[in-house]
Formats: sequence, C-alpha cells, structure tokens
Amino acid sequence: MPKTLLFIFLFIANTSSAQKIYGTVFSDRGDLLPYASVTIKGTSIGTSANNKAKFSFSVAPGTYTVVCQHIGYKTQEKNITVINEDAEITFIIAAQQLDMTEVVVKSGEDPAYEIIRQAIKKRSFYNEQVKSFECGLYTKDMMKLRKLPKKILGRKIEEEDVKDMGLDSSRKGIIYLAESVARIYMQQPDKFKMEVLSSRVSGSDGFGFTFPTFISFYQNNVSVFLDRLNPRGFVSPIADAAISMYKYKYLGSFYEDGKEINSIQVIPRRTYEPVFSGIINITDGDWRIHSLDLLLTKTSQLEIVDTLHITQFHVPVGKDVWRVKNQHINFGFKQFGIDAIGNFVSVYSDYKINPVFAKNRFNNVVVKYDTASNKKPVAYWDSIRPMPLEIEERLDYKVKDSLFMVNKDAVQSQASVDSMNKKQGKLKVYDIFWKGLHRTKYTVNGNHQWGVESLIQNLEYNTVEGIVLNVNPYYNRYLKKIKTNFSFEPNLRYGFNNGHLNAWADIYFRTRDWETDKKIKRQTWTISGGKRVSQFNKANPITPLTNTVNTLLWGDNFMKIYENYFGSINFSKRYETGLRFNVNVLYEDRIPLENTTDFVIFKRDSANWIPNYPIEKIPSQFTPHQAFVVSFDISIKPGQKYIQYPNRKMSLGSNYPTFSFNYTKGIKNIFGSDVNFDKWRISVSDDKNFKLAGLLKYKIGIGGFLNAKNVFIQDYQHFTGNRSTRASEYVNSFQMAHYYIYSTTSSFYAYGHLEHHFNGLITNKIPLFKRLNWNLVAGSNALYVNKLSNHVEVFAGLENLIKIFRVDLLVSYRNGTYERTGIRIGAGGILGGSLGGNNSRSRRSSISL
Repeated sequence: MPKTLLFIFLFIANTSSAQKIYGTVFSDRGDLLPYASVTIKGTSIGTSANNKAKFSFSVAPGTYTVVCQHIGYKTQEKNITVINEDAEITFIIAAQQLDMTEVVVKSGEDPAYEIIRQAIKKRSFYNEQVKSFECGLYTKDMMKLRKLPKKILGRKIEEEDVKDMGLDSSRKGIIYLAESVARIYMQQPDKFKMEVLSSRVSGSDGFGFTFPTFISFYQNNVSVFLDRLNPRGFVSPIADAAISMYKYKYLGSFYEDGKEINSIQVIPRRTYEPVFSGIINITDGDWRIHSLDLLLTKTSQLEIVDTLHITQFHVPVGKDVWRVKNQHINFGFKQFGIDAIGNFVSVYSDYKINPVFAKNRFNNVVVKYDTASNKKPVAYWDSIRPMPLEIEERLDYKVKDSLFMVNKDAVQSQASVDSMNKKQGKLKVYDIFWKGLHRTKYTVNGNHQWGVESLIQNLEYNTVEGIVLNVNPYYNRYLKKIKTNFSFEPNLRYGFNNGHLNAWADIYFRTRDWETDKKIKRQTWTISGGKRVSQFNKANPITPLTNTVNTLLWGDNFMKIYENYFGSINFSKRYETGLRFNVNVLYEDRIPLENTTDFVIFKRDSANWIPNYPIEKIPSQFTPHQAFVVSFDISIKPGQKYIQYPNRKMSLGSNYPTFSFNYTKGIKNIFGSDVNFDKWRISVSDDKNFKLAGLLKYKIGIGGFLNAKNVFIQDYQHFTGNRSTRASEYVNSFQMAHYYIYSTTSSFYAYGHLEHHFNGLITNKIPLFKRLNWNLVAGSNALYVNKLSNHVEVFAGLENLIKIFRVDLLVSYRNGTYERTGIRIGAGGILGGSLGGNNSRSRRSSISL
C-alpha cells in the first residue's frame, strides 16, 4: 500500500555524563497538552512533548531554567538542578489571558491589520537575515489507520495484506513509524545539505524519507511537503499580497520575557483559495513570528489529504535572530472508506549562525545518509531521543522489529524459500487468458521471474492481419557474477486473416555500477532480432487498442504496418550529471503488407477503406528494400540533485531544462542496404512551476535532413498525430493532426508544444468547479515544415476530473486555414497526471531492477 511520507533531523550531545529532564504538561483544568514546546531558556536545547503530553531531553549536570510553551496558554518557567540522575518537572499551565489594551488604529479598522502590515514590511528582512546556519534536527513520523474497508474502488484488500501492514483484527494500527537524527547546513540563496546520522523505520532496515526540513512562513509562497498537496503552494499570512487574500482579527496580546506578543486570528477572505486559517503570534516592535497554529482544508485547495494542521514555535538562537525550535504537522485523510491520520514532529537544536563552511560542503548531493545510519541499536535511540515514545509506538517497534529480524534471518533458509513459493498458490493455466501468468521462483541463491502476458488483453484487430494473437512470455533474473539484471522477452504474433506468423526476441542486460565510485552509472545493452510487424512511424503513435476499436466500430484503419526481418543492437548509459546517451544499430529487410479484410461492425462503403501505406505521402505501396541505420541520441538535464543512501542514489530532479540531440544516418550497401540519408533533431523541454500562477510545460525543437539521396517512407521524419478521441501523449504530439500528412524529408522543420496548468487559478472563482477542484488547462501545438505544410492547434480544457481525467476542446488550422474542432480525453490531474503517457506498458518491460 502506497505510503506518502515526510521529513528530517537533529543533533543532541550524548555522553556518559548526560542526564535527562522529563515530565508531563497539563492545563490548569487537568487536561493533557500534547506537543507543547519545552526548552532551556536562552538556548535551542529542548524538545516537543508527544501526543500524550510527555517530554524528555538530555542535558549535562547543572542548573537550568526550563520554559514550557503551548499556543493559547501562558508560558511557564521552572528552575531545576540536575546532578547525577534524571530530573522530573510537571508543568501546569493556564489559558492565555489576552490583554485588549487600546491600540492606535485607523478609523474603523481592526488593529490586526496594522500589525500585519508591519510584519509584511519585515518579512523579506527576516527571510534573508541569516546568510548561513547549521543546526540539528530530530524527527518522528507516524501514520496510522483508524479504518480500512474490505474493498477500495471495488478491489478486495486481502487479509494477508492487512497482516503485512501490521494492522490488528479490526484493521486498525500504525502503518508507518520512523525516526531520524541529522545535521542541516544552509546558505543563502539556495544551498542546502542534510547529513542523516541515524535513521530508524519500524519493522524495516530502510532509511525512511526525511525531506524537506523547514516550512518557512517568511516566504511569500509556502510549500508544504509535496507539490501534489497543492502545486500552487499556499500564501503566507504575512506575504506581500496577504491582505488581499486574508482577513485578520486582533485577539489581544500577552507578554513573554518583557516582550509584547500580538495574537492575531487569520481568516481566508474567500473559500477555495490557497490560504491558511488559524492563529499567528507576532512580536511587537520587531514584528517577527513568535509562533503559529494554522490549518489547511479542502477549501484551501488542499489535495489528497482532507486536513493539514501546522504548529511552530520560534525561539532566539543568536543576537536578534530567531529560528524554528519545534514544528508539528498532522493530517487527516478520509476517502474511499479509509480513515487515516499522520503526525510529523520536528525538533531543531544547536543552531550555529553564520558559520564558515568548507568549500566542498555543498554539492549535488543534498541529503546524505551515513553508512551506519540504519544500524543503530535500540539503546542508542533510547538515549538520544528528545521525546518519549507513546505506548503504541513502543509496541509497534517491539512487535514489527522482532518479526523483521525473524524474517530476515529466515529469508535465505530453504524453509523460507519454500514458504514464499507456496504462498503464490498453485499455477492456474487458465489465468493466461485474462490475468496472464506472473510467477517468481525463490531460491536460496537468488530469485527469478517468469510469466506470460494476458492473451485476451493483447488481442488485436487490423485490416491487414485480421484478428491478431500475441504471445508475450518473459524471463528475468539477476546475474550476481556480473552484477547485471538479465531479461529475455520472446514474442510470437499470428494474424488469422493473412496467416502470417512473426517471431522475434529481445534480450536485455541492465547494469547499475555503484560500488566503483559511489556515482550513478546505469547502462543497458539490448539485443533484438527476428521477424516482426512495425508501424511506419517507429514512435508507434497508434496503440493496438485504439486501432482495434476504431477499425472494428467505424472502419478507421489508421494504423499502417509492414513486416521486416531485423537485427538490432542498442546501448544506453546514464550518468550522475544528468547526461544520457543512446546508440542504436538497426538492420531491416522491409516487406510491404496489404489489407486482407474489410470487416466492420457498423457497415459502410468498403471503398472508403484506406490502403495499408501512408497515402498522404506515397502514391502506392513501397517496394521491398533493406535498410542499415545508425542512430545516436544524447540528452542532458544539468544541475541534478540527489539523495545519497549507503548503496544507491535517488534523483530529486533539476531546475534546468532537458537538452536533447539526435543524429540518424542511413548507410548504403552494408548488408545490401538501399538507404542513404542523414537527419538531425534538437529539442529543449521543461516544466516550470510558477506556484500561484500555475505550471507551464513546454517542448520546442528543430531538425531536418542534411542528406536525402535515398529515403524510404519508414525513414521520413514523422510527427506524432492523433485521430482518436483518446488523447495522445501530452506535450509531445499533435492531438488533431493526421498521422503522416506532415511527414517530411525537408532540410528544416520546427515544432513546439506548450501547455499551462492553471491548478485552480480562475476555476476557483466558479462555484461548481471550485467545489470539485476542476482545473483549467490551455495551450497550443505547432509544426512548421514550409508554407504549404504547417499545422497549428489551440486548446483549452478541464483536468482533475475525479482526480484522474482531462477533457480538452481543440481547434486546428492547416496551412493557416481552419481545419476542424475536436475533443480529446486523457489522464490529467492530481492522480491522473502521475499515470504518465497514454501508452500502456506490459509488466515484463517494467520490472524494476
């Protein structure tokens, strides 16, 4: 079950002489006060109370003034002397009595507005005040299911899966619990490094995922965890334009260490705007954030989760410098019958302001896990943890860690192997027809996967072969000696109408070289050969399912195919810098195919059938010929950032575009090759998130033929068109263009794809749309070959329809003249946008390495 998680770190000195200050925080009515902030006065040493209002942190022997804070309650201080044993303090704090002393205000205006204006003026100063700092961070992340239905979207949740999640018989319990301790380094304007010293995940030897670290309300646009919670971000209550999006109410003020602190209620001016509600406390005179207690809901354009609650306490850490001491975030999720909550506590400490960093402190690794970070014993965590575990958390660690160790010790045993093989159940041969067969053979020396894709789901129909049966088995295993993943994927294809049997195979060797220099170097060799059926456009613009439906129902046989005996060798490599290159050598003996059937469910004049070749470009079927083609691709996305684990790296992406170049050469007389051409292509693509203004995606490119002495239709420069209502790949195709009408051997062409996702901008003003979180998307696709061959289409649509779908209305123009209007339906939105392209991938081609 997917677990979307969150983030980061702390450093607390741990010596043999350290003792602990511990205790509980109550209100004066006797209620527990969870997540209160408890610190040593004048320092950043301290912690946050847990959900049961208990706290604990380590100190050296000495006398201390301990400060307890909770939003809405009076700050309390207590002196304590720690000698040779742990010391206990109980805080009983009273509700904050706010002083409503008269404030100088403008006529008829709430005094909160003038306070906020002053805070807005100081916002950029405090945002940039500290040029660099380092600090420690402890995080504890917990997610818990309070209800899990027996079915989700019609799919049954098996009892075995419930057990694997660690839930009890009522389907409740903690599904994720993790802690981490780390050190953070930051430098203006954008340098960041986090070194994770220790990490613990309940029931696992994994590393958790502790990122990002700070949620800063001094930024105009506040990012909270993942962009998917809202790609636009959220407007800070003290952003430059905050007064146009918030209403404020002065609740009064209170004093702390002689400083007056103004308590202000934050109220959204309009619903379905990306804004917070709650309380923000601003110090008087210097107008900085003292603490805050803010809430996001669905009416804040919050996606995925239903509510998200943030509290922060800021404390002095240097001369006139305050930073976040404690941060607590909790969320609620109630959808699809699931009831889940999450708590994420961050405790910051040991701030060092404006330190001098070594030259190599910052690089492309922004998060680095120590090699022993996940190997710390329980005693270590008990000694360093700044807040006590709750009872259910202790039990979760105890039970799941014990089970993990038992399973880990047994995983290589013959008994365990036999158990895992048995768990898959008996082989059901009839599954090959619909589900397909997918098996893993477990052995003490390694595992291998094999299977056959569904026969029924891979049935096709076209006017050349009639009904097509595809048999697609696969076999995968890891070869330890050469540290390579090996895959063998044979293919059998039989056309019942033309009686042709085609057979070919692909062999993959995928290698990831990590141990050599701790840098990413992934490479793949692919060797293919046999006899196959190919589309004239090797980008395969028409999916078999789309062609089957269109041909059977309406006789639209748009897919054009030919047979070829072929052999191919492909090598690709990816580097840590973001550089990728690919070299392909291909030989084809190309054989034309003709239509053999005109069967269609809704009858029409058979004279309307289109021949099986691109009639827009060639007057008759191509002649059989041979082609030897070498293609070279290189792309780079500079500025890649990474999380480095002890045994792998994970890319976090880059702020720069992707630059790509392709050169393809057809070479005559090699193995009887008849082709002779040279063509090139350059493109630039990227996604730019403008937050409140939306997300812009684009791809632009140019190309052409340097030599076109002998070019067959298969080697033309093709562009991905679309004649189906089902959308083709966004920002990489022309939704209204005919498939081959713009194919060319021209010396120059140019194209561009651009679309803007408004992500709630504009539609959040329309009553129905804003309630459903439907978002506007608009853009254009354009292609220019010459004055007599160019295409432009503009579109506008709605996405995030039930979180998955997108519907566009398009208008196309051919050679400057109106052509047609159409509708395209595809995947788009919070969930749909993550589904990627519209072409499906088989399980065998997507098995992870």
